[in-house]
Amino acid sequence: MLKILRARWQQGYRTIRYPRGKPPELPERYVGRPETDGAKCIADCDACIEACPTQAVCSNSAQHELHLDLGRCIFCRDCQGACKSGAITFTHDFRMAESMRENLVISGKAAPQGVEIDRALRSVLGRSLKLRQVSAGGCNACEADTNVLNTVGWDLGRFGVQFVASPRHADGLLITGPVTENMRLALEKTYQAVPSPKIVIAVGACAISGGLYADQAEVRNGAASTVPVDVFVPGCPPHPLTILDALLKAVGKIS
Repeated sequence: MLKILRARWQQGYRTIRYPRGKPPELPERYVGRPETDGAKCIADCDACIEACPTQAVCSNSAQHELHLDLGRCIFCRDCQGACKSGAITFTHDFRMAESMRENLVISGKAAPQGVEIDRALRSVLGRSLKLRQVSAGGCNACEADTNVLNTVGWDLGRFGVQFVASPRHADGLLITGPVTENMRLALEKTYQAVPSPKIVIAVGACAISGGLYADQAEVRNGAASTVPVDVFVPGCPPHPLTILDALLKAVGKIS
């Protein structure tokens, strides 16, 4: 027993301090929220548009506007590599969640609009949020990064947020994957089984827009095609810190 206590003391405090302290240091190669500068665009270039595998980039050279859809972006940085003028750069900013789908289409260096949940819903779910995770045809990358939040390093439960086995015990759904035709009915029934009021969180490019599988006959192009979505969390997959930031904003732990 003494050996166990000594080892635990030597390990120290392993859970991240965020949001009361600084967020954990992200790896140097981490790819976060992009920024665009339409003024640097070369007329009729379109190299970034052609390089994007998910059609997340569009431009209007005449008006010096360059738009990037975070809901479609898989953060591969092919657009940045193709752009010789440096009009697209990716930052280390992990804060990307939005409550409105249209707010994911960004231009310039605009800050995220953020997550705004109905006050009545937040008053009910703010102290304790139970979520049923639904993998609607995902590759398990978003599922893995969501699962990381349950480890001692992140300790999601300290905020009153937990994952449950049954939708009847849940306050909402956390959906990953593009929603395949084979999962559409299952998702609808799971949503119906969650008692009202309820919240729906779409995590990852697939759950937002279909991602790499968008417009294929076998998928529904994201969760919003089947159920109403309250929070969109971009990424492919989103970093656990991005998902945690979205969840804490949804329950009002941070603004």
